[in-house]
Amino acid sequence: MTSPAPNAARWLPAFLAIALIWGTSFMFIKDALAELEPVYIAGYRILLGALTLLVYLLARRLSPPRGARLWVHLFVYAIVATTVPFTLFGYAEQRVPSVLAGIWNGTAPLTTLVVTLIAMRSERPTRRQIAGLLAGFAGVLVVLGVWNGVGGSSLDGQLMLLGAVTCYGIAFNYTRWLMKRFELSPLQLTVGQLTMSTLQLLVAAPLIAGAPPSPLSHSPRVYLAVVALGVFGTGIAFALNNHVVRTAGITTGSMVTYLPPFVGAVAGVVVLHEHLTWNQPVGGIIVLCGVGISQGLFMRFRPREQVRGGERVDDPVERDPAGDGARAAV
Repeated sequence: MTSPAPNAARWLPAFLAIALIWGTSFMFIKDALAELEPVYIAGYRILLGALTLLVYLLARRLSPPRGARLWVHLFVYAIVATTVPFTLFGYAEQRVPSVLAGIWNGTAPLTTLVVTLIAMRSERPTRRQIAGLLAGFAGVLVVLGVWNGVGGSSLDGQLMLLGAVTCYGIAFNYTRWLMKRFELSPLQLTVGQLTMSTLQLLVAAPLIAGAPPSPLSHSPRVYLAVVALGVFGTGIAFALNNHVVRTAGITTGSMVTYLPPFVGAVAGVVVLHEHLTWNQPVGGIIVLCGVGISQGLFMRFRPREQVRGGERVDDPVERDPAGDGARAAV
């Protein structure tokens, strides 16, 4: 017997909250840049996110990641999953509007697909994936406004954003391997990742940007931005996403990535009064359409069923004993 569809009231508020939190993160980065170096913004938000999730982990009486070999992998994983991309987003937003950062963040599923096809040569791209990649690439060209010529600090910033989302593409593929090899839950993986990123930036930040400024020298708006990025954007949002995946399934949970670029665009224009040219939102929409095509979003929806132990289940999400969400589906 097929299990009933989950009640939207159980997951929709969390789903919308995630979109709001992640969509406004680019605005808060821009706010924090008024008084902080980008590498310190990344360090503070990762530290606060790690502490938030560690409290959540302990509250649920779950164990942190264990094993020296696993922690070595987490050190490498943290570099491409948070340390480098979070830092690059900050330096990029010194050169481009926060709206563009949000649009580029929406290309992460496409870079993930590219990395997957390169790293796993036995996996041949389907026509749908190729069409999605071509549409996404066309969208990027529209965002860049290549007919006007590109160059200067704006190009530098957008290349940094490309580097950041490419890191995400590598990290998502690494995630699959780690969770399969070490039987990790998403929560354990993220706690380990943020812990290692914190240690990396404690060493790297002073070497890159010198000693940090005195905390007493910051304005309340910067404190608010850092707390929003760390506690909410890097901590609470993950816990909420974990809840959506457990309640509504991995397919619904992954759909939240489509909303932050639009939220970021509204926040950038309304709150920060950033200027947009027509090609930037249009290109962003084309990029998201490319993502949707590559992931089969526009195909007729057919609930998939699996038979497991005599039971049929709608969503092919493997749950761990603690109920922490998808163990294999990432």
